Amino acid sequence: MKVLFVGPTLYKLVRDRTLDGCPEIERRPPAGQGDIARAVLDGATVIGLVDGRYEDVAAPWHKEILYAIQEGVTVLGAGSLGALRAAECAAFGMIGIGRTFQRYASGELVDDSDVAQLHGPDEIGSLPLTEAFVNVEATIDRAVATGELPIDEANRLKGFARGIFFKELCFETLATRYVQNSAGATELRLCLERNRVDAKRRDALELVEAMAALPARRRAQAPQWRLAMPAIWVAFISNLTPRGERISTQGVRVVTT
Repeated sequence: MKVLFVGPTLYKLVRDRTLDGCPEIERRPPAGQGDIARAVLDGATVIGLVDGRYEDVAAPWHKEILYAIQEGVTVLGAGSLGALRAAECAAFGMIGIGRTFQRYASGELVDDSDVAQLHGPDEIGSLPLTEAFVNVEATIDRAVATGELPIDEANRLKGFARGIFFKELCFETLATRYVQNSAGATELRLCLERNRVDAKRRDALELVEAMAALPARRRAQAPQWRLAMPAIWVAFISNLTPRGERISTQGVRVVTT
């Protein structure tokens, strides 16, 4: 079983159920704490992390990712929180995909707000309500490439965009705050909309393609490291197991009577 955690980054595919065209991949909503570990216990062989929750609930725990890798699950990350977690866990075997991951891994990006965006509930396809900074930045770069923005102006615009709180960032807000007159703001907004680049979506689609190409089985070879099993982790993972089972201190599922 292949499990993909995605929401606003692939909004239209989620809304239109286009991902159903990949029957080998089970789409789940953006991951919160416990969801990755739960997928491992459900039998996942490949896990793709794109979108995650981190404000209204606790974010996916790094230890969940290490637990999945230890259990032989191939874990990939891209686009949004997945790119950030992949950069943080690459040394332990998580596979990062796409440009956003590369930028986090190199240290070019360090702030999680660079990929954050507000979105609606999963029931309506996780409709994006704001624009992620990495998308705004890529859009400005395209406007430079098409000759619609001079490079100096683009650099000032990027700096201004970075100063807008991620819960408020969108093309309209950026344009109206950057340009004082309404005609100029409208012109800038239309320029950005014409040149829009969805960097997160591009990376997420690359991840979906990679997941589809992977075999639906767990790896037999153990990693070079061993997952520590403190009492808090044993309690955490045991709370996710089916009734009648528990997790030993070695990470083994044990059936009890």
